[in-house]
Amino acid sequence: MFIVRIWRKAIIHSVRCPGLSELRQSQPMKTIQISTYLDAPPETVRDHALRSEVLEYIAKGMLRFKPIEPDAFPEVWRPGNYRVMMYWKGILPIGWQMIVIEPQPMRGEVWSMRDNGYGALIKTWDHMIEISPDGAGTHYVDKLTIDAGLLTPVIAIFAGRFYRHRQKRWRRLVSNQFDCSQ
Repeated sequence: MFIVRIWRKAIIHSVRCPGLSELRQSQPMKTIQISTYLDAPPETVRDHALRSEVLEYIAKGMLRFKPIEPDAFPEVWRPGNYRVMMYWKGILPIGWQMIVIEPQPMRGEVWSMRDNGYGALIKTWDHMIEISPDGAGTHYVDKLTIDAGLLTPVIAIFAGRFYRHRQKRWRRLVSNQFDCSQ
């Protein structure tokens, strides 16, 4: 139990290690892009993408986010900073993350939302969601740029799996008529 407390404290407060910043600079950034088709109008998908309960739903089974500051998520995401603790499989703490919501201008028919985040282990977690019409449905894209130094390749593999999981959960959410309780 003592070790768990020390680990949790280190993760939450992001203990700095001498030489870590030099190591972080030795790996290039990695960009991941994953897309899917959602059988719902883009306006409906956009409206749901702005709801914090949807983040919790699409991450469920792989990650859980616990708000730290502020101590609760807003019902609808607004521009600003949201510090969260992340738990793998809902149990194991894996570090804090800053969700930094930044408004984005429309680009033609493409609506986007940016989380220009970072965390205890990750210097850059720049996630862009893009939503655009695709026939009667929606073309949904998760684009992520990661910089975690030497950990970048490992975190990029995890991120690819996480975003494929999210998109699978998005498709399920659409098929359940956006009911986050299922």
